[in-house]
Amino acid sequence: MSDVPPPAPPHRARVDLPDWMRHPEPPRRTPGRRLSDLVDRVPALAAARRRMWARQGRTRFDDRHPALAAIGSFVFVAVTATLLVVGMLHLAWAIRQHRI
Repeated sequence: MSDVPPPAPPHRARVDLPDWMRHPEPPRRTPGRRLSDLVDRVPALAAARRRMWARQGRTRFDDRHPALAAIGSFVFVAVTATLLVVGMLHLAWAIRQHRI
């Protein structure tokens, strides 16, 4: 047995990241973020939010009610798809009748 240490892993060259990756833009001010900031600034709303989170156990609706969420999603998708197909058929009919 020798006391020679194992060879070191090969050195990886340092990657110079572009400036936009080193200093990204701040997050966009979406309506959801603005509303969240408003709730955080008003103490009564912030307290209500904390109470609601504590009551819900900070879980999402579809985690708490998976069957109801699945049924609701199915109905939403079915209605949306039906409306799109009926709209497309109406548009095709109107084109064939030379109304458009």
